[in-house]
Amino acid sequence: MNRGVLVAGVGMAPFSKPSAGDSYDFQGPRAITSALKDAGLTYDRVQQVYAGYVYGDSTSGQRVVYQLGKTGIPVLNVNNNCASGSSALWLARQAVESGAVDCALAVGFEQMPPGALSAKWTDRPAPLSDFVAALGEIYDIDPDVPMTPQYFAAAGLEYLQKYGGSADTFAAVAVKARSHAANNPYAVFRDPVTLTDVLDSPRIAGLLTRLQCCPPTCGAAAAVICSDEFARANGLTPRVAIAAQTLQSDADDLFAKKSAMSLVGTDVTRRAARDVYQQAGVDPRDIAVVELHDCFTVNEVLSYEALGLCDEGGAEKFILEGENTYGGRVVTNPSGGLLSKGHPLGATGLAQTAEITWQLRGEAGDRQVENAALGLQHNLGLGTAGVITLFERLS
Repeated sequence: MNRGVLVAGVGMAPFSKPSAGDSYDFQGPRAITSALKDAGLTYDRVQQVYAGYVYGDSTSGQRVVYQLGKTGIPVLNVNNNCASGSSALWLARQAVESGAVDCALAVGFEQMPPGALSAKWTDRPAPLSDFVAALGEIYDIDPDVPMTPQYFAAAGLEYLQKYGGSADTFAAVAVKARSHAANNPYAVFRDPVTLTDVLDSPRIAGLLTRLQCCPPTCGAAAAVICSDEFARANGLTPRVAIAAQTLQSDADDLFAKKSAMSLVGTDVTRRAARDVYQQAGVDPRDIAVVELHDCFTVNEVLSYEALGLCDEGGAEKFILEGENTYGGRVVTNPSGGLLSKGHPLGATGLAQTAEITWQLRGEAGDRQVENAALGLQHNLGLGTAGVITLFERLS
């Protein structure tokens, strides 16, 4: 980092099912207004805006921020699949860190349709066509099943073949997610579920049942990022800083590996995590709280190991011994994660940022993680974009 980058304020609009969701141009301004209020700033102090979303036409970001005013500043729209919100944050952080601006806003929002994700442009090459072809070489793709869960079903099967263990390990993640979401008023699904509930829910793809798949969701989240100098000049006292951050894509050997785990971003996560830990000079075992990308239970299990939260092949033991929750070594997804809080694609990374910020400030209420000084945020978009951000509490 070239100069200190602070999280001046964060905000969210409660997530909802598509059938009950407000339009993106209502939820986005709501999240921004909350973040500005949290920071103690007005919109006219913001010098750049980065808006992350996937399901929307061009310049949807302008439509959102124009509800707060038209100040002539640059508004950039960011689509990086499920990592769109975190990519917006990455750009805002770069702008502040480099000195291009002193205060930037990252906002993410999504007005999602019900049902599984599907391609919207069918008259041109699909961005993931090479990924589909690579998956087809190692997994029996069912043309009648949505494509996205099949990637993760294949990755889960590969993991079990490589390390052993039980499919119940994945289902246990969904049980934990619901137990955490019970204390999060922003989450969509807050009722507890049992292991039997998860395993007996309708099968979606391979070992994945419905309760092991994140739901389509509407929602928005935002973060105001500023420099040390800006904070001092404006009488702000942010208590959280970005200690390190990275955004990475795939390496050249991706398809040669013939690995579903690699196709869903495990290698990107592993490399990005090492980069962030090296930047900040920390050990993953120093981190008390993590918001990671649990779009499917399989991805949470894979991410435990890729992020260095447990040993390779050690996720089952990690889960069974309760090391991934309160009273264990690290609390993962105290918000309930994507599985229970919901996954409005463009908002997800910034909702994770809000949760980690609240945790480090000691403002997470009944889901507060004790003595949290470092928090990690992990957000992944297929195709691939992997963002990892390490936040630190300021004394």
